[in-house]
Amino acid sequence: MPRIIHIIGAGLAGLSAAVELTTRGHTVVVHEATNSAGGRCRSYFDNSVGMMIDNGNHLLLSGNRAAMAYARAIGAEDRLVGPPRAEFAFFDLATREKWTLRFNDGRVPWWIFDPRRRVPGTHALDYLSIARLLWAPRDHAVGEVIRFSGTLYERLLRPLLLAALNIDPAAGSAALAGAIIRETIAAGGRACRPLIAREGLGSTLVEPALDLLGERDARVLFGHQLHAIRYAEDRITALDFGKDSINLTADDAVILAVPPYVTASLLPGIETPNEFRAIVNAHFRVDPPDHLPAILGVVNATTEWIFAFPGRISVTISAGDRLIDTPRDALAQSIWREVAAIAGLPPELPRWQIVRERRATFAATPAQDARRPGPRTRWRNLVLAGDWTDTGLPATIESAIRSGHRAAEIVAQS
Repeated sequence: MPRIIHIIGAGLAGLSAAVELTTRGHTVVVHEATNSAGGRCRSYFDNSVGMMIDNGNHLLLSGNRAAMAYARAIGAEDRLVGPPRAEFAFFDLATREKWTLRFNDGRVPWWIFDPRRRVPGTHALDYLSIARLLWAPRDHAVGEVIRFSGTLYERLLRPLLLAALNIDPAAGSAALAGAIIRETIAAGGRACRPLIAREGLGSTLVEPALDLLGERDARVLFGHQLHAIRYAEDRITALDFGKDSINLTADDAVILAVPPYVTASLLPGIETPNEFRAIVNAHFRVDPPDHLPAILGVVNATTEWIFAFPGRISVTISAGDRLIDTPRDALAQSIWREVAAIAGLPPELPRWQIVRERRATFAATPAQDARRPGPRTRWRNLVLAGDWTDTGLPATIESAIRSGHRAAEIVAQS
């Protein structure tokens, strides 16, 4: 009987593991509890706006090496679009000031010496403080390493770190913040070009992967929720799906690529992050004006990032726990007032949808970061994957895909 690798979860961690393993010629079965793949990066038709939308808005950068390799592997690299250079447009709602951050391609940050490229109101020497984050101790918060006030913080570091960490940056892990800085700003403009799935996350990162897995005879079973894991001594012996169960041979392996709270329920005694932060997304069915950038950072507003898609404007608000219980109508109206003022659109609320994820990511504090397990477990045929595992990065698409690839390598070499 050939060796079978069972992957539990068809989010990006599970899909990237499956793609990598089938590339190496392994037999793979993916088990997904829901009726769709993608996890937090899924697309669906929403009746409120009458069109396909993404569950949430996600930004990739050209330097996200694992995510870009995954996109190439599934033949979808050309579906990630962005400006030809590393540019980020910003708008200050309080002052109505606009500016565009423009990084130079190389690692030497010449851009900080050019007032037309850097953040307005800052000076070149201000940027030296960012270096303190590059190799910050893992047990330190950002607020213990750098000063979390001033123009540079409010107009660059806070928006960047809030989006990456999904937590108030001052309380966030300085080590995770430093990892983001090392792989983006410190790596130069070639690593910072922003990319979005303009036609949707599903058609860009999920559906091509499912098509590829189908071509390679991998099975993806939807509505197949894992209820329990059976084990004896140092190996997993069976997977219990309620209505059916699968007994594993001595050569079979399992990659568990599910959220941390699901992992904790399946593997009693394992330590995982147990505090979470919310993300709020708003979608408005309206044609974006031509002058609106594809990606716009906003400061001094509830709105944090505006994404312009064909026939739709979407908004992302990180660390959105404060908005979880706000009435949906009031929240939509409040966000739209800001968007309309920024984009120069009529104040009348268009068709809209609010998507609130209470447990979007683990809380990226030093204490929670320390609870992230590595991929290996005490069972020799069980490996963990997910953006919440110890990847050295916050809970991002890059982290998820990197974890899936790492899990696949461990299983393939075992």
